[in-house]
Amino acid sequence: MLNAINKFMQLPSVFLSLFINLISLSHAFCLCNITTIHTYNLHTYTSSTRLKLHSMGFSRSLNRTVGVFVFFILDIVDFLLCFTYKTLDFFFESEWKPCYCCPPPEAKPISAGGNRGGKMIVSERSGDYSKVVSLTRTKIYLDEISDTLYSRPSLLTKLTKLVKCFKKDVVKCCDESKKRSPSTKKTLLTVNSTVVEKLQRTPRWSDCHCTFCTSWLSSSNQSLFVNVQQPTDNKAQENVVFIHGFLSSSTFWTETLFPNFSDSAKSNYRFLAVDLLGYGKSPKPNDSLYTLKEHLEMIERSVISQFRLKTFHLVAHSLGCILALALAVKHPGAIKSLTLLAPPYYSVPKGVQGTQYVMRRLAPKEVWPPMAFGASVASWYEHISRTVSLVLCKNHHLLEFLTRLLTRNRMRTYLIEGFLCHTHNASWHTLHNIIFGSGSKVEAYLDHVRDNVDCEVAVFHGGRDELIPVECSYGVKRKVPRARIHVVPDKDHITIVVGRQKEFARELELIWRRSTTPQLHSIN
Repeated sequence: MLNAINKFMQLPSVFLSLFINLISLSHAFCLCNITTIHTYNLHTYTSSTRLKLHSMGFSRSLNRTVGVFVFFILDIVDFLLCFTYKTLDFFFESEWKPCYCCPPPEAKPISAGGNRGGKMIVSERSGDYSKVVSLTRTKIYLDEISDTLYSRPSLLTKLTKLVKCFKKDVVKCCDESKKRSPSTKKTLLTVNSTVVEKLQRTPRWSDCHCTFCTSWLSSSNQSLFVNVQQPTDNKAQENVVFIHGFLSSSTFWTETLFPNFSDSAKSNYRFLAVDLLGYGKSPKPNDSLYTLKEHLEMIERSVISQFRLKTFHLVAHSLGCILALALAVKHPGAIKSLTLLAPPYYSVPKGVQGTQYVMRRLAPKEVWPPMAFGASVASWYEHISRTVSLVLCKNHHLLEFLTRLLTRNRMRTYLIEGFLCHTHNASWHTLHNIIFGSGSKVEAYLDHVRDNVDCEVAVFHGGRDELIPVECSYGVKRKVPRARIHVVPDKDHITIVVGRQKEFARELELIWRRSTTPQLHSIN
């Protein structure tokens, strides 16, 4: 009973962060007023500096305080949407679909009512990720999923857990004390059946069913879509592979850089821009977890093997930088140059869980700037992000038409096409399993590139990138000292390419010309 009382006494501590923010806000406001009153008695430069510092502190406190209220409301909305989508999924697909709102329950044997023919996950906790074995009738897949899919703490979940713990302790206080024994140990291996068998080649009711988004269903060859531009005589001397970023497609390259390369480059290079798994015209399987292993295997099969690439240059943006580094580690002798745009590399402090650290850096749960707010909503709320996908992606043709009508600008139209032509399943799992799940791996990739990949490394970053800070590129420089860092002032995460495509095309051609040909190793 004492344990139950202690759990109950912890309930008010959930609101502690809220009160601290309110106190900080009031304190910052008072300091700001005091500084304003005494500005006439201080030196002009000193007083203005202090005023700016207090104003910055006031803004940060206000941002945090407003964020507590806004995201608490979003917690409730996402909680309600969870039940809404479960009902709609059962109505349209005659099956209860699992989600990541709750920790996965343990699997039950068939005799106890367990899953008889579905997909089963064996999750082995190992550091920042879980090793997952997907069991089907014919194959066994070993992949890695990020713990951020399940571990996304919120004020609402904390309240719920405290209430459940209190209720459990009150009712079963004596029973729990009897169950505890010194021989009880935590098992590293857990089996659960939360992921059921899905229809692999049928879009879900909430996904777009248009010809463009489902074109991959008509192809028997389940390969990625690759947009290829090569010399007219088909005698390219070198190859360049372009990998787009999150919520994008190959048009990010084909509509900007491809038309602006010089005639000399077009006659010497074969350009291959790929649509990643789940994006653009590439396959969007419903049963995929969109792990790093799956993405890499699809790129290798659809690009490297299909076009028989022995050596190639790599150009990658944002999310694509992680895949490019992984390819460089796997094929060190094949990389002739490595160009990274806004790489999401965060140096994870020792003793800190890498996946959670990267998620909180990219999605800090703040309402300002708008880019940070959008990233937070997309990262923390599975069902709200699915609603956004349902409204926008399912109606992307209408939005594209309105964009053409209002802007008459092809540049903006193709960006919208790349932004909307994906499924929620693809974007949600790619975000967590690649960007967040690779939090602790990127550092090892950079070490390997530094020591084992003999090629030029160039890094470009927009000076006004609000999504991925410039410090990420400087972090790459610290890990790979030979890397050339180019910070472009007044450019952000997208305009690092869009709007300066001619200039960037010339910069790429210069990198390719001066890159030395590394000694080719065997490609496994």
